[in-house]
Amino acid sequence: MSKPSISVFFPCYNDAGTIGVMVTRALQVLREVSDDYEVYVFDDGSSDDSREILAEVKRQYPDEFWYETHERPYGYGGQIRAAIRAARKEWFFYTDGDAQYDARELKLLVENISDDVDVVNGYKIKRQDPLHRVLIGYAYQYFIKFIFNLQIRDVDCDFRLMRRNIFDVVELESDSGTITFEMVKKIQDAGYRFVEVPVNHYYRQYGTSQFFNFSRVGRTLLAIGGWWWRLVVKQEARKKYQPKREAQLKTAISNQ
Repeated sequence: MSKPSISVFFPCYNDAGTIGVMVTRALQVLREVSDDYEVYVFDDGSSDDSREILAEVKRQYPDEFWYETHERPYGYGGQIRAAIRAARKEWFFYTDGDAQYDARELKLLVENISDDVDVVNGYKIKRQDPLHRVLIGYAYQYFIKFIFNLQIRDVDCDFRLMRRNIFDVVELESDSGTITFEMVKKIQDAGYRFVEVPVNHYYRQYGTSQFFNFSRVGRTLLAIGGWWWRLVVKQEARKKYQPKREAQLKTAISNQ
Protein backbone atom coordinates (compact mmCIF):
# COMPACT_ATOMS: atom_id res chain seq x y z
CA MET A 1 0.00 0.00 0.00
CA SER A 2 1.30 3.46 -0.88
CA LYS A 3 1.92 5.86 1.97
CA PRO A 4 -0.91 8.33 2.58
CA SER A 5 -0.55 12.08 2.19
CA ILE A 6 -1.42 13.79 5.48
CA SER A 7 -2.16 17.29 6.74
CA VAL A 8 -1.50 17.63 10.49
CA PHE A 9 -3.02 20.54 12.38
CA PHE A 10 -2.69 21.83 15.94
CA PRO A 11 -4.89 24.61 17.30
CA CYS A 12 -2.91 26.77 19.71
CA TYR A 13 -4.03 29.07 22.50
CA ASN A 14 -1.44 29.87 25.17
CA ASP A 15 0.39 26.59 24.51
CA ALA A 16 3.94 27.98 24.46
CA GLY A 17 5.16 25.23 26.77
CA THR A 18 3.98 22.39 24.54
CA ILE A 19 3.34 23.46 20.95
CA GLY A 20 6.96 23.16 19.82
CA VAL A 21 7.15 19.59 21.10
CA MET A 22 3.86 18.70 19.39
CA VAL A 23 5.09 19.93 16.01
CA THR A 24 8.48 18.23 16.38
CA ARG A 25 6.92 14.91 17.34
CA ALA A 26 4.45 15.11 14.46
CA LEU A 27 7.25 15.70 11.97
CA GLN A 28 9.19 12.82 13.48
CA VAL A 29 6.40 10.31 12.88
CA LEU A 30 5.30 11.75 9.53
CA ARG A 31 8.74 11.06 8.08
CA GLU A 32 8.11 7.39 8.84
CA VAL A 33 4.52 7.02 7.65
CA SER A 34 4.16 9.49 4.76
CA ASP A 35 6.08 10.82 1.78
CA ASP A 36 3.74 13.79 1.34
CA TYR A 37 2.75 15.79 4.41
CA GLU A 38 2.40 19.19 6.03
CA VAL A 39 2.18 20.40 9.63
CA TYR A 40 0.55 23.70 10.52
CA VAL A 41 -0.67 25.64 13.55
CA PHE A 42 -3.15 28.46 14.01
CA ASP A 43 -2.41 30.62 17.03
CA ASP A 44 -5.73 31.97 18.25
CA GLY A 45 -4.70 35.18 19.99
CA SER A 46 -2.29 33.74 22.56
CA SER A 47 -0.96 36.08 25.25
CA ASP A 48 2.05 33.93 26.20
CA ASP A 49 5.15 33.18 24.10
CA SER A 50 3.38 30.88 21.62
CA ARG A 51 4.06 33.13 18.63
CA GLU A 52 7.76 33.34 19.37
CA ILE A 53 7.89 29.55 19.70
CA LEU A 54 6.08 29.09 16.38
CA ALA A 55 8.45 31.50 14.64
CA GLU A 56 11.42 29.50 15.91
CA VAL A 57 9.85 26.21 14.78
CA LYS A 58 9.30 27.73 11.34
CA ARG A 59 12.96 28.75 11.24
CA GLN A 60 14.01 25.18 12.00
CA TYR A 61 11.56 23.47 9.62
CA PRO A 62 10.90 25.99 6.83
CA ASP A 63 9.73 23.43 4.25
CA GLU A 64 7.60 21.17 6.44
CA PHE A 65 5.83 23.59 8.77
CA TRP A 66 3.76 26.76 8.53
CA TYR A 67 1.56 28.75 10.88
CA GLU A 68 -0.91 31.62 11.12
CA THR A 69 -1.61 34.04 13.94
CA HIS A 70 -5.10 35.38 14.56
CA GLU A 71 -5.52 38.79 16.14
CA ARG A 72 -9.26 38.19 16.52
CA PRO A 73 -9.81 34.69 17.96
CA TYR A 74 -11.67 32.20 15.78
CA GLY A 75 -12.69 29.99 18.71
CA TYR A 76 -11.89 26.27 18.90
CA GLY A 77 -14.45 25.23 16.34
CA GLY A 78 -13.56 28.12 14.07
CA GLN A 79 -9.92 27.02 14.10
CA ILE A 80 -10.84 23.45 13.15
CA ARG A 81 -13.08 24.62 10.31
CA ALA A 82 -10.40 26.96 8.97
CA ALA A 83 -7.78 24.21 9.24
CA ILE A 84 -9.92 21.80 7.21
CA ARG A 85 -10.34 24.42 4.49
CA ALA A 86 -6.57 24.97 4.45
CA ALA A 87 -5.63 21.26 4.33
CA ARG A 88 -3.94 20.22 1.08
CA LYS A 89 -3.47 16.48 1.57
CA GLU A 90 -5.68 13.40 1.30
CA TRP A 91 -5.99 12.83 5.05
CA PHE A 92 -6.52 15.44 7.77
CA PHE A 93 -5.39 14.90 11.35
CA TYR A 94 -5.85 17.19 14.32
CA THR A 95 -5.29 17.13 18.04
CA ASP A 96 -4.89 19.86 20.63
CA GLY A 97 -1.63 21.72 21.15
CA ASP A 98 -1.52 21.11 24.92
CA ALA A 99 0.31 17.73 24.71
CA GLN A 100 -2.34 15.74 26.56
CA TYR A 101 -1.99 13.38 23.62
CA ASP A 102 1.30 12.22 22.12
CA ALA A 103 1.47 13.29 18.47
CA ARG A 104 3.73 10.30 17.76
CA GLU A 105 0.71 8.03 18.30
CA LEU A 106 -0.56 9.32 14.97
CA LYS A 107 1.33 6.29 13.69
CA LEU A 108 -1.26 4.03 15.38
CA LEU A 109 -4.02 5.76 13.45
CA VAL A 110 -2.19 5.59 10.12
CA GLU A 111 -1.74 1.84 10.59
CA ASN A 112 -5.54 1.50 10.54
CA ILE A 113 -6.09 3.28 7.22
CA SER A 114 -7.80 1.10 4.62
CA ASP A 115 -10.17 1.42 1.69
CA ASP A 116 -13.04 0.61 4.08
CA VAL A 117 -12.25 3.36 6.58
CA ASP A 118 -13.02 7.08 6.42
CA VAL A 119 -12.27 8.14 10.01
CA VAL A 120 -9.70 6.68 12.41
CA ASN A 121 -10.74 7.96 15.83
CA GLY A 122 -8.69 7.63 18.99
CA TYR A 123 -10.21 6.77 22.34
CA LYS A 124 -8.54 7.42 25.68
CA ILE A 125 -7.17 4.33 27.41
CA LYS A 126 -7.42 6.25 30.68
CA ARG A 127 -8.23 9.89 31.22
CA GLN A 128 -5.42 11.61 33.11
CA ASP A 129 -7.00 14.66 34.73
CA PRO A 130 -7.93 15.87 38.23
CA LEU A 131 -10.78 13.80 39.65
CA HIS A 132 -13.46 16.47 39.21
CA ARG A 133 -12.57 16.84 35.54
CA VAL A 134 -12.60 13.09 35.02
CA LEU A 135 -16.09 12.85 36.53
CA ILE A 136 -17.43 15.84 34.59
CA GLY A 137 -15.77 14.59 31.41
CA TYR A 138 -17.32 11.13 31.63
CA ALA A 139 -20.74 12.53 32.48
CA TYR A 140 -20.57 14.89 29.51
CA GLN A 141 -19.29 12.20 27.17
CA TYR A 142 -22.01 9.65 27.96
CA PHE A 143 -24.73 12.29 27.95
CA ILE A 144 -23.67 13.44 24.48
CA LYS A 145 -23.38 9.87 23.19
CA PHE A 146 -26.85 9.03 24.48
CA ILE A 147 -28.81 12.04 23.22
CA PHE A 148 -27.12 12.09 19.79
CA ASN A 149 -26.95 8.29 19.39
CA LEU A 150 -23.23 8.40 18.65
CA GLN A 151 -21.65 5.04 17.86
CA ILE A 152 -18.01 5.78 18.76
CA ARG A 153 -16.95 5.20 22.36
CA ASP A 154 -15.12 8.49 23.01
CA VAL A 155 -16.55 11.54 21.23
CA ASP A 156 -14.46 13.74 23.53
CA CYS A 157 -11.15 12.38 22.19
CA ASP A 158 -9.81 15.01 19.80
CA PHE A 159 -7.24 12.72 18.21
CA ARG A 160 -8.71 12.14 14.75
CA LEU A 161 -7.49 11.19 11.29
CA MET A 162 -10.11 11.77 8.58
CA ARG A 163 -10.33 11.72 4.80
CA ARG A 164 -10.22 15.32 3.66
CA ASN A 165 -12.96 14.73 1.08
CA ILE A 166 -15.47 14.07 3.87
CA PHE A 167 -15.72 17.83 4.11
CA ASP A 168 -16.61 18.18 0.45
CA VAL A 169 -19.92 16.71 1.66
CA VAL A 170 -20.20 17.56 5.36
CA GLU A 171 -20.37 21.23 6.34
CA LEU A 172 -19.34 22.23 9.88
CA GLU A 173 -20.73 25.31 11.60
CA SER A 174 -19.59 25.46 15.24
CA ASP A 175 -17.12 28.07 16.45
CA SER A 176 -16.83 26.52 19.92
CA GLY A 177 -16.00 23.12 21.41
CA THR A 178 -19.41 21.85 20.27
CA ILE A 179 -17.72 21.16 16.95
CA THR A 180 -16.59 17.83 18.43
CA PHE A 181 -20.01 16.22 18.59
CA GLU A 182 -21.32 18.19 15.59
CA MET A 183 -18.52 16.71 13.50
CA VAL A 184 -18.96 13.14 14.67
CA LYS A 185 -22.75 13.20 14.37
CA LYS A 186 -22.77 14.68 10.88
CA ILE A 187 -20.06 12.33 9.61
CA GLN A 188 -21.86 9.35 11.13
CA ASP A 189 -25.24 10.35 9.70
CA ALA A 190 -23.75 10.91 6.25
CA GLY A 191 -22.71 7.25 6.22
CA TYR A 192 -18.94 7.44 6.59
CA ARG A 193 -17.13 4.56 8.26
CA PHE A 194 -15.26 4.78 11.57
CA VAL A 195 -12.60 2.63 13.19
CA GLU A 196 -11.33 3.28 16.72
CA VAL A 197 -7.84 3.00 18.16
CA PRO A 198 -6.77 3.25 21.84
CA VAL A 199 -4.40 6.13 22.60
CA ASN A 200 -2.76 7.45 25.74
CA HIS A 201 -3.90 10.57 27.55
CA TYR A 202 -1.57 12.58 29.78
CA TYR A 203 -1.81 15.12 32.57
CA ARG A 204 -1.72 18.72 31.41
CA GLN A 205 1.78 20.05 32.05
CA TYR A 206 1.26 23.62 30.89
CA GLY A 207 -1.63 26.08 30.75
CA THR A 208 -5.25 25.62 31.78
CA SER A 209 -8.33 24.13 30.15
CA GLN A 210 -10.56 26.61 28.34
CA PHE A 211 -13.70 24.50 28.72
CA PHE A 212 -14.10 24.02 32.46
CA ASN A 213 -15.70 27.26 33.55
CA PHE A 214 -19.34 27.94 34.35
CA SER A 215 -20.06 30.45 31.59
CA ARG A 216 -18.59 28.25 28.88
CA VAL A 217 -20.38 25.15 30.17
CA GLY A 218 -23.64 27.12 30.24
CA ARG A 219 -23.24 28.23 26.61
CA THR A 220 -22.37 24.68 25.63
CA LEU A 221 -25.54 23.30 27.22
CA LEU A 222 -27.65 25.82 25.33
CA ALA A 223 -25.91 24.90 22.08
CA ILE A 224 -26.45 21.19 22.76
CA GLY A 225 -30.20 21.78 22.84
CA GLY A 226 -30.12 23.49 19.46
CA TRP A 227 -27.99 20.80 17.88
CA TRP A 228 -30.19 18.04 19.35
CA TRP A 229 -33.26 19.61 17.75
CA ARG A 230 -31.56 19.95 14.38
CA LEU A 231 -29.61 16.69 14.19
CA VAL A 232 -31.82 14.26 16.12
CA VAL A 233 -35.38 15.55 15.89
CA LYS A 234 -35.22 17.09 12.41
CA GLN A 235 -32.43 14.76 11.19
CA GLU A 236 -30.88 17.53 9.15
CA ALA A 237 -27.53 15.83 8.58
CA ARG A 238 -29.01 12.49 7.53
CA LYS A 239 -31.35 14.10 5.01
CA LYS A 240 -28.79 16.54 3.63
CA TYR A 241 -25.57 14.55 3.56
CA GLN A 242 -26.52 10.93 2.84
CA PRO A 243 -27.49 11.66 -0.79
CA LYS A 244 -24.29 13.69 -1.28
CA ARG A 245 -22.22 10.87 0.22
CA GLU A 246 -23.85 8.34 -2.11
CA ALA A 247 -23.11 10.57 -5.09
CA GLN A 248 -19.50 10.90 -3.92
CA LEU A 249 -19.16 7.11 -3.77
CA LYS A 250 -20.61 6.67 -7.27
CA THR A 251 -18.19 9.25 -8.64
CA ALA A 252 -15.25 7.52 -6.96
CA ILE A 253 -16.28 4.15 -8.40
CA SER A 254 -16.72 5.55 -11.90
CA ASN A 255 -13.26 7.15 -11.74
CA GLN A 256 -11.51 3.90 -10.84
